[in-house]
Amino acid sequence: MQLGLMVGYWQGGGPWDFVSLAQQAESLGFESVWTAEAYGSDAFSPLCWIGAQTSRIKLGTGVTQISARTPACVAMTAATIDHMSNGRLILGIGVSGPQVVEGWYGVPFAKPFTRTREFIEILRQIWKREGPVRYDGKYYQLPYNGPGSVGLGKPLKLITHPLREHIPIYLGAEGPKNVKLATEIGDGWLPLFFSPYRTDVYAESLALIRPGFEVACTVQVVVGDDVESCLIPVKWMLAFYIGGMGAKDKNFHVNIMGRMGFEREVAEVQRLFLEGKRAEAADAVPNQLADEISLVGPPGRIRERLDAWKKSPVTKLLAGTQDPNALRALADAM
Repeated sequence: MQLGLMVGYWQGGGPWDFVSLAQQAESLGFESVWTAEAYGSDAFSPLCWIGAQTSRIKLGTGVTQISARTPACVAMTAATIDHMSNGRLILGIGVSGPQVVEGWYGVPFAKPFTRTREFIEILRQIWKREGPVRYDGKYYQLPYNGPGSVGLGKPLKLITHPLREHIPIYLGAEGPKNVKLATEIGDGWLPLFFSPYRTDVYAESLALIRPGFEVACTVQVVVGDDVESCLIPVKWMLAFYIGGMGAKDKNFHVNIMGRMGFEREVAEVQRLFLEGKRAEAADAVPNQLADEISLVGPPGRIRERLDAWKKSPVTKLLAGTQDPNALRALADAM
């Protein structure tokens, strides 16, 4: 199992010093550093900033949202960054959720499964440069000649020759069908809220993993003497995703935690959060759930609990932290 650093996206004011942390991760032997996006800072810009000030560590988007950009735009951006970083890019993509897709990007959310498949097929066709790109999908058509077209669309071929014809594509997915899709057409899977103690939840979806397929999982890491105190930021994060990152009746995070066996407890957290009782919602998050999906406590405890992750399908553990001490603790433990 390799180590990665998840710097995510920032909220509120300007960026924190993620470059220095990425440089430290590189010096400690971490394999990769990852950025993310929701509806604030984007995934690609900080990744370029990090890439310009590091030399070896791989650069991953975990994830970039497919509704934010056309497939051709993502293909161009990925090929450009891959060239500038000397082949260090890992492209993580995901569908986000209906609140962000329709509320922020202003496009339909329907049929994310089909849209993801079409998106990836176009990316790979563009990078191969076997000829001008033609694609007649349900959601993407190249060239476009549908309603509103002036009828002058021309099949084009990427001008830039990609450094690598096959840039790794990882899928962010939580539902069983989407996880299975990741194993079928992706190079890796980016799970969220994964418990190494409940791997049976994904047993069917991961049954046909092929050699070389990666599972890169973000794990919040909090180092400290008191375990319960260390769990507090994890529980606040979980409460936010349970109550604030999805609609009441359509929340993928709630669904996966329900499949993990916490359906009743998570429903109560969601209720409290939606009523504006955020502190109560965070307090209602089960300690067991927060502890299983994170690594918290003294370095010795973190070292012991890493064993469960090493025995799980996870091949890259992406440390969600802004604490240099947490990176050192993980490096020492590995």
